[in-house]
Amino acid sequence: MHRLFVALRPPLPIRDAMADLMDGVPEARWQDDEQLHLTLRYIGEVDRRTAEDVADALSRIHAPAIDVRLTGVGQFDRKGRTHTLWAGVTPAEPLAALHQKVDHALIRFGLAAEERAYLPHVTLARLPVAAGAAPEIGHWLEEHSALASEPFRLEHLMLFESHLGPGGARYEAIARWPLF
Repeated sequence: MHRLFVALRPPLPIRDAMADLMDGVPEARWQDDEQLHLTLRYIGEVDRRTAEDVADALSRIHAPAIDVRLTGVGQFDRKGRTHTLWAGVTPAEPLAALHQKVDHALIRFGLAAEERAYLPHVTLARLPVAAGAAPEIGHWLEEHSALASEPFRLEHLMLFESHLGPGGARYEAIARWPLF
């Protein structure tokens, strides 16, 4: 089985800027450079044939490169417990349009539609449940709330495979297509 997702990868200077934010929250599992990406669509576990169909469907998507910037930080929580810290990406509209193109391409050959609302972001850290309401989280969010990068271009649609291991997930880019 192959655990897949579709994403865009920020350029190295932007990933370096995000790495500078990764401190100050005890127990946070900060993402490494290989893990920094902007997810367009999570696919999940599929067999080899479906993985090939996914790659074929994605290869047919035509879309322009997208100019964006990092804007602010945020958190995802469940039942009042923060489990993820992230950097926001704007403008959302061109990213949402590309997300919709990807979703429709995958629906056409039989995958279920994405049910969650799309919020463009780059995950910076994952937190254990026990750390969910630590005061350091609020301090980190406040300290980095004004995050703003120079504009940067996202030029490739990428298909990643996620390999789970004892140290967390390792992501491998298995295909990429230019946006132009």
